[in-house]
Amino acid sequence: MRLFSFGVVCVAGALTLSGCSALKNPGVDRKLDAVNVIDATNLNDIMLTVADPNEAVSYFQRAVQEKPDRLDFQRNLAKSLVRAKRASEAVPVFARVVKNPKATDEDRVDYADALIRTNDWKGAEAELNKVPPTFETYKRYRLAAMIADSHKQWKKADSFYETAAGLATRPAGVLNNWGYSKMRRGDYKAAEKLFLQAITYNNDMFTAKNNLVLARAAHGVYTLPAVQMTQTEKAMLLHTIALSAIKRGDIEVARGLLQEAIDTHPSYFGAAVRTLAALNQNAKS
Repeated sequence: MRLFSFGVVCVAGALTLSGCSALKNPGVDRKLDAVNVIDATNLNDIMLTVADPNEAVSYFQRAVQEKPDRLDFQRNLAKSLVRAKRASEAVPVFARVVKNPKATDEDRVDYADALIRTNDWKGAEAELNKVPPTFETYKRYRLAAMIADSHKQWKKADSFYETAAGLATRPAGVLNNWGYSKMRRGDYKAAEKLFLQAITYNNDMFTAKNNLVLARAAHGVYTLPAVQMTQTEKAMLLHTIALSAIKRGDIEVARGLLQEAIDTHPSYFGAAVRTLAALNQNAKS
């Protein structure tokens, strides 16, 4: 206890002395301000990446209120709103950001992304067309591919998806999008290949696994693919395959898949139970 108290006294004394030195030397204040700026920058990065999305929104809303002329605060508020799945609120913030003379090409790409999330494809395409071709990023090409998809410009979409995948450090997401595009066109084999590639890069991407079984089931393949999955994932994927089998009219196959899904799930699988019950009820009526 004595050592601890002595340490506290020493720290307090050091702070007092440093405070006195700061009063005598105004240059110290400037150094401390620089440290505070660095700390604030680190906090901004944390808020944009690992903090709770809605807490980040509140943080940057306060920052914008206090310093409305700070472009970085406006930009970070818009990004936080997108991250919090509040894209409709992010759109007007991004609109203000891109009007600023100091706005970047990346800001315009992020704006286009927010517009797509609100289903404003025309607006997103207009914003993306304002970005010079020399600005080559994964996100820019991914959005361009999605817009080409919306116009059913398949060759252009494939070119953009391929470029985006090449630029991405983590290409699982764009490969999954590309696979979904192929599936929409009815090219199920190509879709399967892309979904498998996405899973190879990120085995935790359940969306790619679900899309993979959808692509297989679309042409009558009702077995699970040879990919790593948890018991819960297995049950959910069996349920997805069963729903596809029902749509194709393969009711008996679907019934067996639903029962397997119920037996596989580590806990109560309400959705599969209800679907199986509905099938059985229809069979009796």
